[in-house]
Amino acid sequence: MSKFQFPPSIISRPVYGTLEARAGKQHLMIADAEGAEALLDLAAPELMARSHIIFISRGTDYAERLKALSPQQFYEGPTYAASVSRIRRVLQDAHMGLQVYLAGTEGLMGQAQNEAMQAGIPHTAIQTEHRGSTARRMQCVHCKGITEDVAIDPFQCAHCGLNLFVRDHYSRRLAAYQGVCIDAEDPGNVPAAKGIYE
Repeated sequence: MSKFQFPPSIISRPVYGTLEARAGKQHLMIADAEGAEALLDLAAPELMARSHIIFISRGTDYAERLKALSPQQFYEGPTYAASVSRIRRVLQDAHMGLQVYLAGTEGLMGQAQNEAMQAGIPHTAIQTEHRGSTARRMQCVHCKGITEDVAIDPFQCAHCGLNLFVRDHYSRRLAAYQGVCIDAEDPGNVPAAKGIYE
């Protein structure tokens, strides 16, 4: 099952819902990997006829099923970084009333939500549904480097090598959780790593 029930947490941690079709002349749907399942659940011919789907497959095979929905436009990108220029262009050309749907991993939804907010869409108007991996996009608060797909706690920063505690504190501006050095006061005293949600 690609849905995950996140445990209760602090107020800055994002909360995800279930995508629902909304009235609008344009619909932008951005998904990665198992996020495609949320778009497939949402799909209706009249909605798809006005939808632009941007899909990052991440090694999954959902692209053909999404294309079969006959969206107005469909783009498959290899990574979020390769797709971001298209996302920005769609948001730049959008008209009032654009409906934005994000589905998949937290890293994708956070980054795409950030782009939509920079284009003037309030975060409360953007629908999100988590599907798939629970790995996090983490920022080291010490070196400011971003490490993608962190699934264990603690983890080693890919940029500076510090052992970081995976916090639930989330920065909407950075679309990342914050990691803090776990052995700053007692260097080398690092607990064994375990899954974030174990």
